[in-house]
Amino acid sequence: MIEILNPTELPRAKQAGALVAHILHTLRGRSTVGTNLLEIDQWAAAMIAEAGAQSCYVDYAPSFGRGPFGHYICTSVNDAVLHGLPHDYTLADGDLLTLDLAVSTNGIAADSAISFLVGDSRPAESVALIDATERALSAGIAAAGPGARIGDISHAIGTVLSAAGYPINTEFGGHGIGSTMHQDPHISNTGRPGRGYKLRPGLLLALEPWVMEDTDQLVTDPDGWTLRSATGCRTAHSEHTIAITEDGAEILTLPTQVRA
Repeated sequence: MIEILNPTELPRAKQAGALVAHILHTLRGRSTVGTNLLEIDQWAAAMIAEAGAQSCYVDYAPSFGRGPFGHYICTSVNDAVLHGLPHDYTLADGDLLTLDLAVSTNGIAADSAISFLVGDSRPAESVALIDATERALSAGIAAAGPGARIGDISHAIGTVLSAAGYPINTEFGGHGIGSTMHQDPHISNTGRPGRGYKLRPGLLLALEPWVMEDTDQLVTDPDGWTLRSATGCRTAHSEHTIAITEDGAEILTLPTQVRA
């Protein structure tokens, strides 16, 4: 299903995006050396409840996971890149942590992910990995707008990731979003321009470049959810929800959109 919002629904989408951005920004500040992943999940649950919102994850049971997920946020560390199931792990200096969060408010969902280094250690390879996903995300957003096609976004993302020297996995990518978290169209992190669904005002998309340092192969943890690099290399993942408007693409999950 591809869902197109009418103009009266866009404020609700912005509200959902602002909440996701606010929670991720807050959790990033709290995720320090010594923080346990289960603490992060508890903080996310409390903030979602306080806002009167609904988690898109806790009851989520898709075919690719061993559902229901049972937690409120994905916490992926180092070689884990997607769907990281929170567990009893304490963050150490230099860990590369990805937080991925989706919530729904007033019937509209928003989805975003951030990768960052914990503590004071800044390994150059990890900094470059995160930077590549962020630049690829910016390129994908710049390629989105009314009349553009999904292939234009995929091509823009893939061009940045390939130029940075990273293999690209096409099993998982971006997606449509709206009254439910995962909708069509699928947005691969590489592709050919001029192909695929033509973007229309009112379409919400979650763009999410993610890469692994030296492989495009994934393995699944025994928990049935956490996806890791097959070689044990580090990974990174950046994601924003955007709205296609008459004027281009509006990012809904920027922390700066959150009211003080």
